[in-house]
Amino acid sequence: LFLGRSDAVELPVKFIPHSAGCYHCQILLKSSHDVRVYEIECVVNTDHAEAQLQFVTPIYQAVVQDIPISNMSRRDWTLEAILEGQGFYGPPLINVGLGETALYPLMFNPIAEC
Repeated sequence: LFLGRSDAVELPVKFIPHSAGCYHCQILLKSSHDVRVYEIECVVNTDHAEAQLQFVTPIYQAVVQDIPISNMSRRDWTLEAILEGQGFYGPPLINVGLGETALYPLMFNPIAEC
């Protein structure tokens, strides 16, 4: 902790997460004249998340792939989906409650051979 004053002290904190998720910590500092509690929240994401989907369907026939989205945080999520590419459809928003997994229905509906 560094408060930017001459009477401040540094408090080094080392954090080594074992997996992705939301981690909470409280640091309690006490003296004979003062008590302070600092709350720290660390959100850890995976290093690299990448997926590839392959859709095969006859022309003018839609296929839907449900994509799971897990919320390991301590807050509800409202996510905005931005789809690029011709023939792809899905809801513009999806809500994922804390600790829940929601399915995002990605649809591919080709109007020509591609």
